[in-house]
Amino acid sequence: MKAVILAAGEGKRLRPITSSRPKPMIPLLGKPLLEHTILGLQNNGINHILLVVGYKQEIIKEYFEKIALELNIKIEYITQKEYLGTAHAANYAKNFIKNEPFLIMYGDLFVDPEIFKIILKKYRENKFEGLITLLEVNNPQDYGIITLNSKDLVKKIIEKPTPDQHAGNLANAGIYIFNQLIFYAIEQTQKSIRNEYEFTDSMEILINNFNGKIVGCTIKNYFWNDIGLPWQLFDANKFLLDRMESQIIGTIEENVKTQGNIYLGEGSIVKSGSYLQGPCYIGENNIIGPNAFIRPYTSIENNCHIGMCEIKNSLIFSNTAIPHFNYIGDSIIGPDVNLGAGTKISNLRFDNKNIRMKINDKLVDSGRRKLGAIMGPNSQTGINASIMCGKKIGENSIIGAHTIVNEDVPPNTLYYQDSSGKVLKKVNPF
Repeated sequence: MKAVILAAGEGKRLRPITSSRPKPMIPLLGKPLLEHTILGLQNNGINHILLVVGYKQEIIKEYFEKIALELNIKIEYITQKEYLGTAHAANYAKNFIKNEPFLIMYGDLFVDPEIFKIILKKYRENKFEGLITLLEVNNPQDYGIITLNSKDLVKKIIEKPTPDQHAGNLANAGIYIFNQLIFYAIEQTQKSIRNEYEFTDSMEILINNFNGKIVGCTIKNYFWNDIGLPWQLFDANKFLLDRMESQIIGTIEENVKTQGNIYLGEGSIVKSGSYLQGPCYIGENNIIGPNAFIRPYTSIENNCHIGMCEIKNSLIFSNTAIPHFNYIGDSIIGPDVNLGAGTKISNLRFDNKNIRMKINDKLVDSGRRKLGAIMGPNSQTGINASIMCGKKIGENSIIGAHTIVNEDVPPNTLYYQDSSGKVLKKVNPF
């Protein structure tokens, strides 16, 4: 069986994380999200994959051309030139599929690879025209909800139903298996009220116009996440770290204490006086310490310098320096970031309420009591800067010395306080 992964989107809600890379290329434990997915597919017998790409596609192609050789799998690419909806994106796979069933999924999903085994088994047992993966949710009004009949076949599809529609709580999980008939249904699909060609509309056409049968496969007790919001990366990181085994390839000096599962990559060194609490991941060619305190669920990619500071439950991307007396909690620090001495990031409100973060100019409840900051690529801070919880620092921005950041900082901005304490912002100052 072949697989199609729709990976063309920009990931706007994840900015500034996605300002320099497409969402599927966000790294977790040394591999992009998309590589974790491809490895899961390969482990379940799928070795021929089409990636439908668009935004910053050159990054995806350059990386996976090498990975395909290493994994001995075949990866093809096709560019989505217009963004006209999920059915439009899926239709790019028509010539790739030929006359065989295929798995198709959204490229921003991060799931337990066991799910692939379950749905492939169920499809082969039933051999209907299609299969849709479902998950139970507590807030069906926020999802596309699928109603099944007594034989687990799709009966009705309702997008974000109201309570009086009694549609149930089985949400579309974004992983499907179909045969060639779905492309005939896509040909008959009209634009929705959102002015897009919706894949769920194509599914209804398959059922109603072609008498096709789509079986629902409900996944329970397996990790699933659509990585649509920055803090969802912490959940995916935790899933991976909880399953990671200890491996020390780099060097640990004397007088270092470790606890729990630790991965330390090639060329990395942990200097004397440091304390590592696992699970935590430290990639290649990093310098940790001396006297660094790395707390659980921290993931540090490659070529970073983490000095005498404390880092807890955070993602630190490559080529970043956090060298002197810093505290980083529940935060995502992008690549090529430099934090001045004494920079601290707050991760808790005084009233202990959930922290909200601005997403596309709208404040969104993260559902988390603890959430620090998101810092974009190539940003930096001066000495003793303080960043309040739930704030985002745009790419290429500079935070001045002794500055308190109480709001999101746009990209390419110099943000500082003058001698009177007034905050000044200068866009493109250099």
